[in-house]
Amino acid sequence: MEFVILAVVIAVVALAAISGLVISSRKKKRLPPAPPSSPSVTAPPAEPHVGEEAETPREEPRRTIEEVDLPGAQAPAAPAEPEAPPVEVPEPTAGRLVRLRARLSRSQTTLGKGLLTLLSREHLDDDTWEEIEDTLLTADVGVAPTQELVERLRERVKVLGTRTPDELRGLLREELLNLVGTEADRTVHTESGVGANGEEKPGVVLVVGVNGTGKTTTTGKLARVLVADGKSVVLGAADTFRAAAADQLQTWGERVGARTVRGPEGGDPASVGFDAVKEGIAESADVVLIDTAGRLHTKTGLMDELGKVKRVVEKHGTVDEVLLVLDATTGQNGLVQARVFREVVDITGIVLTKLDGTAKGGIVVAVQRELGVPVKLIGLGEGADDLAPFEPEAFVDALIGD
Repeated sequence: MEFVILAVVIAVVALAAISGLVISSRKKKRLPPAPPSSPSVTAPPAEPHVGEEAETPREEPRRTIEEVDLPGAQAPAAPAEPEAPPVEVPEPTAGRLVRLRARLSRSQTTLGKGLLTLLSREHLDDDTWEEIEDTLLTADVGVAPTQELVERLRERVKVLGTRTPDELRGLLREELLNLVGTEADRTVHTESGVGANGEEKPGVVLVVGVNGTGKTTTTGKLARVLVADGKSVVLGAADTFRAAAADQLQTWGERVGARTVRGPEGGDPASVGFDAVKEGIAESADVVLIDTAGRLHTKTGLMDELGKVKRVVEKHGTVDEVLLVLDATTGQNGLVQARVFREVVDITGIVLTKLDGTAKGGIVVAVQRELGVPVKLIGLGEGADDLAPFEPEAFVDALIGD
């Protein structure tokens, strides 16, 4: 019995010991790890001395700012040079007025056909002749030329007697040609010559006139006429008082490959003209066209400035042409302008613009009588090639019709 009791006690003690070992093991697993016996301390980086660069720990070698690729950044593209506008080849000037004769239709209706209708009446009494005279005056032929023409027509009709339409047309054509004139030299002189220093110089053309007559546009169109005739051209933008004039002229020049010499806005027009001729000599150009200022013709200062431009340009040599641009629609007011310009510069030729769509075809006769110089060019539209050399026969034929 005692043996049994002893065995039970031993078993209980053994179980207790085993349980204590298990609980101790579990507690050990839940405890945090013991701290290290001696903590490791990392020393801070040393301060750089003066003159030294601070070292930054990195795993890759240093790169310059140019080598760094920023997110989404692209290398700046080189600016593209603006493309030069294509150079145009103007149509030939020979016979251009014949091709543009339809543009004179309104002048034809008023002047040519109006006269033919009156002359075709069976009885030409005084009242009819007064109507003929009024028709001529309305077309801006001028008083003196009108009286001459009416007198000659009365004499020839009286001698002719019975008149057929063809005879009347032939008669009127002859008399209008006499008024317009067929003997005048209508060539735009652009021949090169010898400069003041003995060098070869291009032909020099001054283009003058009041603003609003189409002066700058006419200069550009004249450049096209000359290029069409095989000449090289330099343009001088001497209208420095009008902001858009130089830009406008340069655009015309670029279209036909002509260089434009220009100065600062409000600068000295004479110096621009001088530099344009100088550039023409350097480039061995055939012609230099100089567009001058054209504010109100009643401004004495402007007229003096225009005379100065001509004098300064002539330091290179003689000016070959001075072309006066007149608006055909202004009629007798254009003659007033012509007189003022004639007093300042020696006008050698006239350019009549806006002759299309006007009943003032007779201005050709009046302005020639007023200035004693011929009409050399006429503008018959808005197109680039609507400036035509003036041909008396083609002009009169367009007036009276077929």
